[in-house]
Amino acid sequence: MTTQLDHEVLIVGAGFGGIGAAVELRKAGIEDFLIIDKNDGIGGTWHANTYPGVAVDIPSIYYSFSYEPPKTWTRMFAPGAEVQRYAEQVVDSYDLRSRIQLGITVVGAVWDENEHVWRVELADGRTLVARYVIGAIGALEVPSLPDIPGFDGYQGKIVHTARWDHDFDYADMRIAVIGTGATALQLIPELADVAGELTVFQRTPIWVAPKPDFPIPPAVRTALLNVPVLRRSVRAAVTVGIDFSLTGIGVFHDRVPFLAQLLERGGAAGYRAWLRGNPELAEQLTPHYAPGCKRPSVSNRYLKTFTRPHVELVTSPITEITANGVVTADGTEHAIDVLVCATGFKVMGKGTTPPFPLSGVGGVDLNEFWDENRFQAYQGVSVPGFPNSFLITGPYGFAAGSYLAMIECTSRHAARAIAESRRRGATRVEVKQRAHDAYYEKYLRRSEKTLWLSPACEGSNTYYVNYQGDAAAIRPSTHLEMWWGNKHFPLDDYRYGRRLPTSGDDTTRSFTALAGRS
Repeated sequence: MTTQLDHEVLIVGAGFGGIGAAVELRKAGIEDFLIIDKNDGIGGTWHANTYPGVAVDIPSIYYSFSYEPPKTWTRMFAPGAEVQRYAEQVVDSYDLRSRIQLGITVVGAVWDENEHVWRVELADGRTLVARYVIGAIGALEVPSLPDIPGFDGYQGKIVHTARWDHDFDYADMRIAVIGTGATALQLIPELADVAGELTVFQRTPIWVAPKPDFPIPPAVRTALLNVPVLRRSVRAAVTVGIDFSLTGIGVFHDRVPFLAQLLERGGAAGYRAWLRGNPELAEQLTPHYAPGCKRPSVSNRYLKTFTRPHVELVTSPITEITANGVVTADGTEHAIDVLVCATGFKVMGKGTTPPFPLSGVGGVDLNEFWDENRFQAYQGVSVPGFPNSFLITGPYGFAAGSYLAMIECTSRHAARAIAESRRRGATRVEVKQRAHDAYYEKYLRRSEKTLWLSPACEGSNTYYVNYQGDAAAIRPSTHLEMWWGNKHFPLDDYRYGRRLPTSGDDTTRSFTALAGRS
């Protein structure tokens, strides 16, 4: 007797990763799938992150799927609400709404080697059975809270940027912000407009470039929507520009180390010019690591915010949080009403990718495997020992630029492998160890020569580098190489097998390999 499937494919995550995976499955003729998400709405990080000022930090045209032009984006850098509505647009364009179930939390998943299925355990006590599982949980999923003595004893209002409380009145409050990353630079100018006092605690300063943001005229929006060749041309130009700059500075750093040095000197001069008349503030805000070590950030307001009379920049390290304030190493206690944690997420962190146990062949847990063996995945998508399982934002999968561009590539990879498995009549597909290891070793060697692991990034505290000291959140390649590798990987880089029915005891099964034994 064969186990009854709830769905052929189960997609965990209803952000752009899950939506993109569903689109690629439909394009491949795979219709029996379900998307589940713990949140009460779609959009993933764009549903969760609704803090004031949230917006894309690359040109909007590149932060969209190539096959689905946004219909309602109004600016060069789309606000977060418009990005979330774009997720809704894609869902409706590809008739996915009936395939999505919200408010469902996964607490574990176990591979059944006898039946060639995944048994996915839910928080409500149910178990969903699927032949294939696609993990579309993004990298910006598990919020990172400050590990500071006394944090749990603070008696005022605490809010993380990924859990913004819109019902709370922040007006005229004494607000403290911990963190000065890409999120903080969007939020801090907005808070300065409403706070009575705003204190920003800076551990590591951030490089900020001017933001060439402007409304997109209606005529231009109409042309981009209705003239495909125009949109493709503009998108290609933006892609090449970002790819060239990030690749040149980051991936090929060992060949052109002078670029990082030149940019750092130029950036420091730009900060002094931006904050002319306040050299001490300029020095405090100027990073002492190369631009590009962290995700590039843009803002026209961030630096100037610190010149406002009610805004204070504190660079003395935090030593303690009390019931009513924040104590710094210089002995000052800063009294506050609201503590805002702009402290980011646990990217490629221990036990967070995915944020639940995922047990593969022999009961090996994916998080434990990565903890013991370092983060690794073939094309950022597949890991040996975890058959019929695919990742959308896995290790060494993201060529720096647009996450949606990566999602198109990795979701197409997953759909292609599943479609080939079905074509061969297989019930089990697993990346070969040899193919996986060749990929991992290639990009690990490249990674060691990149900007992110060089002395130029010392002290940057970049999330590109995880707790193991690896730049696992970045695929050290061009966008073109990422696209080609996922679209044209040899299908025999996977091995395919079929479960054979047997008579008698249902717990005894036989299998046959269909192709690719090595």
